[in-house]
Formats: sequence, structure tokens, C-alpha cells
Amino acid sequence: MNRMTKRGAVTLVSAAMVLAASGCSTKAGDSATTEQDGVKVGRGIDGTTIHLGSLTDLTGVFAALGKDITNAQALYWKKQNAGDKICGKYTIDETVKDHGYDTQRGIQLYSSIHNDVLAIEQTIGSPINTGLLPQLDQDSMVNIPAAWAQSLTESPEITIVGATYEVEMINVLDYLLKEGKIKEGDKIGHIYFEGEYGEGGLAGSKYFAEQHGMTVVEQQIQSTDTDMTAPVTKLKAEGVKAIALTVAPGQTASVAGVAASAGLDVPIAGNNPVFAPALLDGPAGPALEKNLFVASPVAPFDKLPDLLKEYQAAYPGDPTLGVVFGTAAADVMRQILDKACENGDLTPEGVLAAKDELGTVDTGGLAVPLAYQVGTSPSDSSYIFQAADVPGGAKAVTDMYVGDDVAGFLGN
Repeated sequence: MNRMTKRGAVTLVSAAMVLAASGCSTKAGDSATTEQDGVKVGRGIDGTTIHLGSLTDLTGVFAALGKDITNAQALYWKKQNAGDKICGKYTIDETVKDHGYDTQRGIQLYSSIHNDVLAIEQTIGSPINTGLLPQLDQDSMVNIPAAWAQSLTESPEITIVGATYEVEMINVLDYLLKEGKIKEGDKIGHIYFEGEYGEGGLAGSKYFAEQHGMTVVEQQIQSTDTDMTAPVTKLKAEGVKAIALTVAPGQTASVAGVAASAGLDVPIAGNNPVFAPALLDGPAGPALEKNLFVASPVAPFDKLPDLLKEYQAAYPGDPTLGVVFGTAAADVMRQILDKACENGDLTPEGVLAAKDELGTVDTGGLAVPLAYQVGTSPSDSSYIFQAADVPGGAKAVTDMYVGDDVAGFLGN
């Protein structure tokens, strides 16, 4: 009940923000619909071009992730456009906008493109996705978020690629318990952002703790905080045996570095997207390699060597797992569009209906298996990886992993 009440309040406020930014736009589904070769088309299709939008972060706290997601999707559609096109004829054109992880700017940028795109293949940030929910509904806009908040699953338009934050945290803590890195009755510290990302991970750690006689020591921070000395000092004083994190990569490095300096040598359980490989080049690198374990919706590169080789040929450097996520998200979008084509309806409403008809979505090992049902995590599994000095900064320590407590949490 509390979650729904909060969602309702957020929706009302967000609706006001969106309407103010968009000039009280009418439902985009009301735009002209025509037929091409037996397929209904409308908004976002120009001749033989399908226009997709991306609302990414290229300059904010998740800039490294946003860059790699965006580049990976450009590479995916370049190959697709040169080969097996949508409906055998449509190429994909991407409209990319950088919101810098600013919610108001993200909403404004959506308003600048929503009449011109068929769907959104990337929107980084739970706050921005939450703020857009009323307009996504009004526009029948299928949207793939780079965000995994439980509240987002309540929107039919949202197409999350992976498990929710709660499930991810339960999975990684279960892994640590089974490996003997924590034990029943331990005290766990949790440092988290305010908002759905941080609070979702916190809900997962609290649920897990309840099942195992554990105590969670909470430390909330702002997304702009950089020095984690105060929260780590507090957790050490409380005698925690592990630290759970739902923060940005910069804070993760600070936590690991401060903990190492303070002699707090405990495992660190991360919630996607808590890590970036560039962190290993900094002073916290050794502590991260020793102690950081992360639940991820996508596989590390050691399971996808061909993708790594292909991406680095196009974009030299050390990529994040945003490459895998971006590729997986583009593949999910391609499957939705293919289904809509099969149904003879590439209108926004037709694309939304196609998403609901997919059943279990298999991305060929890029991401965990997905199944879309309103109000439910699309997956119960995660890949668990450890920070390591390898491409992408991550080595798999499990295949797809489901913690023993996930079924109870999901009510299965």
C-alpha cells in the first residue's frame, strides 16, 4: 500500500512537470496512421526509417556507462541495418540526447523528441524514468530504462532488462553467504543513494537480513557526495561484517579505499550499476579486486569474448559492461519490433502490444532471461562478478544465479 501511495504521489508531481515541459501535448498515438505493405505505421516512422530515442548520461555520474551503452547500440544497429532489417525493409535511426543525470533536463529532452520517435531504447536513471511515467503512458511509448527500480515495473511501457535492484541485492548477498564470506547473524552496513536506486537495494538487503537473523546498518548519502569517510567510519564502529552499496562508481571507489585505510577488510556487495573498470586504475584498485562482488543483469566479457573484440575494434579502450547491457537492450528492442512487424502493426500501440506478447526473452546469453508482467521483476537471476584486472574490470564467479530467498521475496 505504501509503495502504491508513493507511486501515485510521484506520478501526480511528475505529470505536472511533464505537461509543463511539453505544453500539455495530446496523446502521441493520435498522430496519423497509414499502411505500408500491409503494416500499420505512425509516429516515429519516416519512409523506410524507424526512429528510436535515447536519453542517456554522457556528462554526469554515470557518463562512462552511458557512453558505452550508446556506442554499443550504435554498433548493433549498424550491423542490423546492413543485414536483416526490421520487416525486411526498415533501418533504425537513433536520436541521442544527453541529460547529464539531471531529472528535469531528462524530462525536457523527452518532450523535445517524443513526437518523432517510435520508442526509447535507453533512458539512464531511476529518477528520470519515474518522472517520465505519465508521459510514456500518454504516448504509448515503449521505453527500455538503464534503471531497475521495482516501481518502474508497474508501467506497461517500461521494459527492464534484468532483475530489479531488490532481487540483485538478495542474489549477491546470498552468494556471499554460500561462499562463507558472511554468516548467519552478521551485521551488514548499507550505503545508498536517496531515491529508488538506493532504496531498492536497501529493501533487498533488509529482506535478506530478516531471513538470516542479520542486522542492517543504514547510511544514506547524496548522489553528489564524493568522500565516504564518514559513513565508512560509522560502519566500522558498528562492527559490520560486510558493506552493501547502491551508489555510483565514484562512491564505490571511495568506500573501498577508506575501508582499506581503516582496516575494515570486509566483502563489499554491489548493486548494478555500482562499478566501472576505470576504478581499478586508482588507489582503491587493490581493495576493489579483493573485496568487491556485484550482481549484474548482463554477463561479463569473459563469457562474451567475441563481443569484446568487436566493440574494441570500433571503440578502442577498456569498456564497461554498459557495452553488454546496451547490446542486450538493443536486441530486446529488435525482438519487440520484429514481433510488431509479424503482427502487422508498427504503430506505438502495436509495438506496446508486441512487447506484451514476447513471452520469455532470450538475448543469447547477453542478459539474464526476461519475462514481462506488470508489477513483477522481469527476472529472478543475476550474474555475479568480482572486480578484476581484465577487460571490463569484471570476472564471472557464477553463471546465472538465483538466491534461495528470491522466490519468497517475489511471492512465488
